[in-house]
Parts: sequence; C-alpha cells; structure tokens
Amino acid sequence: MSTHNDALPVARPADGSPLEVFRVFLKLGLTSFGGPIAHLGYFRDELVVRRKWIDEAGYADLVALCQFLPGSASSQVGFSLGVLRGNGLVGGLAAWCAFTLPSALMLFAFALGAAAIVVFVGGSFGQIGAIALGAAAGLYFCRADAPALAGRLGFPVSRRAGAIALVLFAAFFLIPPLLANATGHQGIALFDAFYRTGALVFGGGHVVLPLLQAEVVAPGWVTNETFLAGYGLTQAVPGPLFTFAAYLGTVLTPAPNGWAGAVIALVAIFLSGLLLVYGMLPFWDGLRTRPAMQAAMRGTNAAVVGILGAALYSPVWTSAVLSPRDFALALTAFLLLTVWKAPPWIIVLLLAAASVSLAAPGA
Repeated sequence: MSTHNDALPVARPADGSPLEVFRVFLKLGLTSFGGPIAHLGYFRDELVVRRKWIDEAGYADLVALCQFLPGSASSQVGFSLGVLRGNGLVGGLAAWCAFTLPSALMLFAFALGAAAIVVFVGGSFGQIGAIALGAAAGLYFCRADAPALAGRLGFPVSRRAGAIALVLFAAFFLIPPLLANATGHQGIALFDAFYRTGALVFGGGHVVLPLLQAEVVAPGWVTNETFLAGYGLTQAVPGPLFTFAAYLGTVLTPAPNGWAGAVIALVAIFLSGLLLVYGMLPFWDGLRTRPAMQAAMRGTNAAVVGILGAALYSPVWTSAVLSPRDFALALTAFLLLTVWKAPPWIIVLLLAAASVSLAAPGA
C-alpha cells in the first residue's frame, strides 16, 4: 500500500558520479569566500540555477534541515547534495573533501609558516537555548502559512544506514569525554573538544568562534593572540570557516599537534554534523511534510539569524574593527559586495593589500 510520500514525484535529477561531484565542489572550495550564508548562495547559483541538481523548493527544504541541526550548515548542505548527485555516501564524501581540503591545506601551511617565524625570529548553552526558543516560537506563530510540499527529495540512504549514523553521533558525543577523564589522554581530549564544538553549534561559520575560543584558549592550549591571528588567516582563504580547526590543531600545545593535531581537530569538528545530517536524510521526506516541523524550522532559521548577528559583533567585530580606519575598510568591503557586486575574492585581495599598506611604518 503506497503512502502519501511515495505518491509524490521525486524532485531530483538523473544520477551523476562522485568524480563529477568532486570536480564541481573543488571549484566551489577554491572560490567560495565568506561565511555559511555566502556559501549557500554559491551552492544555489551553481547547483540549483546553473546545473539543476535539485529544484528551488527542495534546496530550500535541505537548507532548513541543515540549519535545524548542529554543525557546519554549508558543509552539511554540500555533503547532502553530494549524496544526492553522487548516488550515496561516496558522493557526499567527495563533496565534503573537495569543498574542505583547499582551505584546510592552506591554513595548515599558514600555521607552519607562523610557527617557523616564532621559532627562528623569536560558550554553547546560550546557542541551544536560542534554537529551542526559535523552534517553539515557530510552532506557535508560523503554523498558518506552511508552503505546499514540492515533492520527494529521494536521497539514496536507507533508514538502517541513517539510524547507524545517529547512533555513532551519540556514541562519539558521550564516550570520548569519559575516556579522556579516565585516561588523561590528550589526543582523546582534543577529539572530544572539537567534536563537542561541532555538535553544539547551530548555523556554523562565525557562530563556532566563541565555542572554539572557550575550548582551546581557556585551558591554555592556544593563546588568544594566536587564536585571533588564525581567525584572520581563515577569513583570507576560501572554504568553510570550520577549517579553522586545522590551524588550531596544528599550533596548539601539548601534543598531538602539527599534522596529527590538524587531522584530529578537522575530522572531529566536521564529523558530528555530517553524521547528523546523513542520519536524518532518510527520515526527512516524512518529517518535512508535517506542518509542525515546517513551522519549527522557520522559527529555528530566525533564531540562527540572531545567533549569526551576535557572533558578527563578538568576537568578529570586537576583534577586527578597532579604529576608524578598520571601520572604513569594512564599510568599503560592504559597498563593493552589495552595491557594486564585486567578486568576493577580489574584495578579499583588495582589503588584504589595503591592510598591509596601512600597517606599514609611516602609514
């Protein structure tokens, strides 16, 4: 007996291949500057409008799902589109690797360069509460205007695979802190800190900064100056902001650090979000048809906007805009991006050059 969901048309194109997914997301990983909102815009332009991997309604629902879950929202959306186009998990991993590795490798190189110069030259409960309140407000205020369902997304993920992913998410969240406390092993503690950060941040991007700062600066693994310097470097390279974890894993002390620390931190901070979204994909068609779920997601999206606004002020604005000249540069970048529609990578290069010029002696 067919269900209501089974009768809906499948809103997905013909299957592609993991190689195609990797090639397309590698291009996005090399050119996608900015935070999660900017990345979602790039994904829409390239994959919805130009390549038509998914329709507008399906993409909007997928973005809503990834905003509803903790983790890097843009990376979760990219991973899910890779699963859809690449016909399964291999396609999702191809999308994630291609979109993440360029910035992670660049940040690792930056971290090594900074370490060489030094050697030779001598908060989560608030976010969870905001998301919960947003979902509750959506349930109360937004139930009357639910949009019509556009069709099934048809992700090629079985319910069993999804359930296994959700169990693994919970296991990695609960077991490592117990092991770290029992053994005192720094590698396990490092994995736990970054996994927990990825699991408790909603919206991704700049929202992760306060949580990361609490995890690595407070225990003395990284100094606040090194943390802010790495954040500045992350803003100067394309790709998801979560790759900041690779930099932190490289420079922190005690060991493991360097390559080992970078790999542990990078995998841990992304793993929670990827496990969550992969686990939810086979159940999503059923959930997205329910008016209560749609209303909760609309409230959640509004809460995420507020969280991103708070993160924009602290630590982004408070650590970057320290003088009238800094404000003038920020305003110039905003006008170039919104009024004159300049490409983001050109704006990044122009502002980097301007900052170096203003920092020179006599400027």
